[in-house]
Formats: sequence, C-alpha cells, structure tokens
Amino acid sequence: MQVALAQLDIQFGNPDENYRQIETAITRAAEQAVDVIVLPEMWNTGYALTRLAALADLNGARTQKLLARLAQQFHVNIVGGSVAVERDGAYYNEMLVLNRHGQLLSRYDKVHRFGLMAEDRYITAGQTENVFSLDAVPAMGVICYDIRFPEWLRTQAAQGPQVIFVSAEWPTVRLPQWRLLLQARAIENQAFVVAVNRVGSDPDNEFGGQSLVIDPLGQVLASADDHPQIMTAKLNLAQVQQVRGSMPVFADRRPELYQ
Repeated sequence: MQVALAQLDIQFGNPDENYRQIETAITRAAEQAVDVIVLPEMWNTGYALTRLAALADLNGARTQKLLARLAQQFHVNIVGGSVAVERDGAYYNEMLVLNRHGQLLSRYDKVHRFGLMAEDRYITAGQTENVFSLDAVPAMGVICYDIRFPEWLRTQAAQGPQVIFVSAEWPTVRLPQWRLLLQARAIENQAFVVAVNRVGSDPDNEFGGQSLVIDPLGQVLASADDHPQIMTAKLNLAQVQQVRGSMPVFADRRPELYQ
C-alpha cells in the first residue's frame, strides 16, 4: 500500500481557501500514484470554534462532494482527515473516508474532546468506532487526542485492522509526546500507523508538523519536517502478519479482566 500524507498550513477560519488548498494537495499527491491520501484534522476551519455557526460544513455535504469527486477523478482512496461539521444543531469534529469510486465508507466523530483547545465547550463527542477496509485491507481511523487513550484504539484494533490512520492538529509544544505515543500505538497494536499533523499557527497555537509513518515494530519509516509537504511511504502489509505471528499479543489477551 502506497500512502501520501498531506501536511498542510490550515488557514484559520477560512473554509474557501482551505477547500482550494485541499484540492491542490490531493491533485499533487495523486500524481505520485498512491493508493491512499490522508489529510489532517479540522482542515476546513482550523480551530475557529467560536465561529462554527458560520463556518461549519452543514451535514458534511461540501466536504463529501469535493472528496468524492477527487477520489473518482484520481481513482484513489481518501482518508479525509477531519472537518468541522454541523448536524442537527450540534457541531462535530468528523472524519470522512471514501474509496476509489467516491463512495463514503465511514463517518467518524472524534470521541475524545480536547479541553485544552476548548473542544469540550463547542464540539459534541462521537459515540462510534471507525473500522473500515481500503482495497480489502482492514484499517481504522482516529483523530488527534484519541491516541492518548490506548484502550480506545485497542478496542478497534482487536477487530484486525492492519493500518491505523491518525489525523491531527498537534501543537509544537507537545511534539515529543506525539512521536512516542504513535510508536507505542503501533507496537502494542502490531499495525502500521500513518499519522498526519498540520503546520503553521492559529491565534493560540503553533503546529510543527512531523507527520509520521511507523511500522508494526515501532520503527519510523518516514518523517516530515515542519513545512507544508506531501510525504509518501510504502507499507509492506505482509509485515503485519509476520509480527503478529511471532508475538501473539491478540491471542494472549485476557479481555474478561480488563474492566
């Protein structure tokens, strides 16, 4: 599986510019003949949470229409990062996943709201898992703060995903923990981790990128710097079964004790 990570400088509170930027990024990534393109968190608005009434994508319609068109045009799977969505009078931090035919495979609302960036005040928490298949490869997706909750990832990883996609707006000040947490999630779940962060800044935070691709042994296969870029990497999916076969973590679990 060839993946492309779109590490972008999201424009705060400017959806029109961000939708244009996403289309350009997907076009550039698709030129590299990849199987999956992965986008960062909250790329339509940034964390302009006090302005969601004016900025959020109603029912995710604009986002889905754009991503579906591009997925079909370039015949590529898209893990659509996440966008601010308004639905039934509430606001969500929502990930959309589409296949090569532009069909919507999954909608995932971020489960763990990050209070240090005021999500608990403005965003409604999700309630569902996010496991799906891309080209018959089992995968899952989570958003940013979710990776600090290993029990949430393990609940889904126990269903067999070989790739864990992560979309984030992870501030520079906590980047050392970003790398360590992602390596830990890869090792304990014996899966590839494909994690996209943003760069740039908003009125309250600096974002330092360092998007990562990590193998099931926790080794970093690709690492971005702190500038906008399209980073690609190849995942040797046979490694997942090799690692799981040599260290049968999932078979040795005792979930009846994990209360």
